[in-house]
Amino acid sequence: MRNKVRIRLLILLLAALHAVVLFAGFFAPYDAKEQDRNLPYAPPTRLHFTGATGFHFRPFVYAEVSDSDGYREDRTREYPLRLFVKGSSYSLLGLFKPDLHLIGVDDPARIMLLGADAFGRDEFSRLLVGGQISLAAGLLATLLTLATAAVVGTVSGLYGGWIDESLMGVSELFLSLPWLYFLLGVRAFLPLHVSPVGTFLLLIGVIGLIGWARPARLVRGVVLSARTRNYIAAARGFGGSDLYLLRRHILPETFGVLLTQAALLVPLYVAAEATLSFFGLGVSEPVPSWGNMLAALQHYSVLVSYGWLLAPAAALVVTSVIYGMLADALHPRRS
Repeated sequence: MRNKVRIRLLILLLAALHAVVLFAGFFAPYDAKEQDRNLPYAPPTRLHFTGATGFHFRPFVYAEVSDSDGYREDRTREYPLRLFVKGSSYSLLGLFKPDLHLIGVDDPARIMLLGADAFGRDEFSRLLVGGQISLAAGLLATLLTLATAAVVGTVSGLYGGWIDESLMGVSELFLSLPWLYFLLGVRAFLPLHVSPVGTFLLLIGVIGLIGWARPARLVRGVVLSARTRNYIAAARGFGGSDLYLLRRHILPETFGVLLTQAALLVPLYVAAEATLSFFGLGVSEPVPSWGNMLAALQHYSVLVSYGWLLAPAAALVVTSVIYGMLADALHPRRS
């Protein structure tokens, strides 16, 4: 019972995380590509409740002013935080172009909860929009991997013989490869100058077709175990076809394995997308992803001076931890 509650809580957390990222345009105060060259590397905006006029129940901010010593707050005017404000339009599910945002402040103030990058772009907005690229790449690549693993593992386990030996031999080859270097090599071999959509689809294909070997072997083991059971033999004796046996008896047995593997592979593939984009082989600017957002930290001076640019790394860690806990809960260790 406790494990079921834990699973439901983790699924709820993941659902909330993905919902925020899915509706990133609404939760993001600004367009992720919008630049303000007057605010490069601006620090995170501080929310205030007390000012010259006393205590306020609604938080407010001050406009940031740049001088020779960095940034300071212009305390001559307070800008209250507003909810459900009109702003730049964004694409919602590729069908609508709303312009409603959850929070905002009046110009010339800006609310940048995680600061700004070198071009004055809001890091919080870029983090949410970049999460759409990184998480979508992880989810779709995982779907591709598990579909390939399900087909290969099922065919190998069901028919055996030379088919099994051939497919498992290929899987052993893939398992022996250092996946990171192989991933970088394959991506570097493919065309570099393609559209953002083409790059995104290319990433999914490259990442998804590399990691199928391990889940395929797990599926094969489940199928080998299932096909020797008495009810399978009885169903075959009554004239059940291979397709019927797979659909009715064998494939449902593999669902638990595939679900656990999905929880393990999604954060791994999100990290793979981030790695490729970090090295300039994935999604490129101005389209944000967690990987190319971290690319600015390759410069040591940026890394030590502007810690808020590590926000995508924190998002990667949080996502990986939640998925890892879900995988552990789905496959509890027996004492």
